[in-house]
Amino acid sequence: MSSHYPHPLIAREGWPFLTLSIMVAAGLTPFIGWWSMPLWIIALFVLQFFRDPAREVPAQANAVLSPADGRIVVVEKAVDPYRNQEALKISVFMNVFNVHSNRSPVDGQVEKVEYHSGSFLNAALSKASLENERNAVLLKMADGTPVTFVQIAGLVARRILCYAKAGDALTRGQRYGFIRFGSRVDVYLPLTAKPCVAIGDKVSATCTVLATLD
Repeated sequence: MSSHYPHPLIAREGWPFLTLSIMVAAGLTPFIGWWSMPLWIIALFVLQFFRDPAREVPAQANAVLSPADGRIVVVEKAVDPYRNQEALKISVFMNVFNVHSNRSPVDGQVEKVEYHSGSFLNAALSKASLENERNAVLLKMADGTPVTFVQIAGLVARRILCYAKAGDALTRGQRYGFIRFGSRVDVYLPLTAKPCVAIGDKVSATCTVLATLD
């Protein structure tokens, strides 16, 4: 998957949008002067939305890392709908000002990738987990621990990108996908996992420890 991410400061998914917005703003500025200011503001928004900074991976071996930047909206016991078993569910909601590059929370091998079409409800709502368009990665760690993480489209998000496929080996903090314009990521962990975050906490992809595994 390194072919998708040579690690630019601006995510490759945003290059066409950034190029187009700058070309439009620069092309019209000589003709409309200060009236082009909204176009430059749009270009600046596109730049900040698609930023993709490098992140340091915590050394803690049993740490489950946040797969996304955003705010914690769920920490609860739930049923992992992709494995049909009880799990600890932790959900991260991303608004349009967060980094939207998604990263693997643990090391392991991808067992399956499941895409489901659906609605585009506000991703902060609980029912978005089951009703919205979503893409689930089912991964198994080296010791057999199952971990599921799910990209969920939001109210304005219309594009989920996932580069992981069955058989791939992911490492903690590795980029595996991207969601455009507001979204959510659910993480399902074994019930023995100990949460390290609470509802309302702000988290950063890779840098923040969501939970620890025994």
